[in-house]
Amino acid sequence: MSERLNLRRSMELYEEAKRLCPGGMLGIRRPYNFVEGEYPIFIERGRGGHIIDVDGNEYIDMLCSYGPLILGHCEREIDDAVVAQMAKGFCFSLIQPVQNELEKRLIELIPCAEMAIIVKTGTDATSAAVRIARGYTGRDKILRCGYHGWADWCVEVKGGVPKHVSDDTIEFRYNDLDELERLLEENRGRVAAVIMTPIAHPTAQPIEEPRSGYLEGVRELTKRHGVLLIFDEIRTGFRVSLGGAQEMYKVTPDLACFGKAMANGYPISAVVGKAEIMKVVEKEVFISSTFFPNSLEIVAALKTIEILKRDDVPASIWKKGSSFLSRLKEVAKASRLPVTVSGIPPMPYLTFDKDEQGLYKERRRRFYTEAIRRGLFIQPYHHWYICYRHTDEDLDSAISIIEEALLVTSKEVG
Repeated sequence: MSERLNLRRSMELYEEAKRLCPGGMLGIRRPYNFVEGEYPIFIERGRGGHIIDVDGNEYIDMLCSYGPLILGHCEREIDDAVVAQMAKGFCFSLIQPVQNELEKRLIELIPCAEMAIIVKTGTDATSAAVRIARGYTGRDKILRCGYHGWADWCVEVKGGVPKHVSDDTIEFRYNDLDELERLLEENRGRVAAVIMTPIAHPTAQPIEEPRSGYLEGVRELTKRHGVLLIFDEIRTGFRVSLGGAQEMYKVTPDLACFGKAMANGYPISAVVGKAEIMKVVEKEVFISSTFFPNSLEIVAALKTIEILKRDDVPASIWKKGSSFLSRLKEVAKASRLPVTVSGIPPMPYLTFDKDEQGLYKERRRRFYTEAIRRGLFIQPYHHWYICYRHTDEDLDSAISIIEEALLVTSKEVG
């Protein structure tokens, strides 16, 4: 068993944080989403594919800020472009020309994009897409599959959400065309849109790719029922390919939501889609925010996309990730533990198979404890990421750490 990390300063700051903010911080960054007492809570800085916590512990970062870091931490080209924009000002009563430039770039890259709306977060984008769909169709029901944020219409924790609001959103299982068809029939004439992640990434469960013909089947069903198809590409956009999963799988939705990797960590997202549908925002549907047009994030997105194209970043990540995923499967198999390796090369994951005795929970806790103590920052309940600045040495080290952590888990828990 490895030695426990020194996390004294993190814990001091956490105690202070709990007096200042409910839970100390919000949602997915709370300690119970990791292994309490083993993971750092406060990060001091990052560079490339590494992060350093407030106690000076350094880690290979394979959570990548939950996805935005497609290149790496502290990318000089992007930060320099943002600083240059600061000299011009970035928050005005009107918009700056760079907004047009980014919208043109999105329309060039994304198959479904004929028009674009720039917003800030993933929840902004998915909620705007749903509002557009309801405004365009005049219908209220939404069929959803995947994580779409914290807005009332989709949040998984229902506290504070009026029942009549959440009742208009119906969940369906991924890769199950029969269920989707049944729900569309049961709600015929009332469904505005089907919104889904084109690759399924359920919490603490293996990632699922679409079965042959599945996305095509969803597209055909939505057309038959006069329902809009929205792809939530917040995680897959720019990462699986510049045009997202819709480009890779060659299935074009009516609307799509992009974010996270779009600006390498700067807060920006977008709704894109067919012009006929998007134009409801001219009059019938209202979308606006004081900060949506701020240009720092727009400039960051433009520079990020420039680098992604210039350096063929998605191809590089796929190459690194393919090797990593192959080796991950090898060490998982060799461990003889009941684990599942899933994902695609840019988004690998390892989960522990459930069992009647509930040992999977202890196996998971022990594995992630050993991984973080050895300097690998991954999350028990969320898939991992490969970023451009992860070196071969980083990924070799990550595999070695995983192999060691699995060995300890096998010995300690079985």
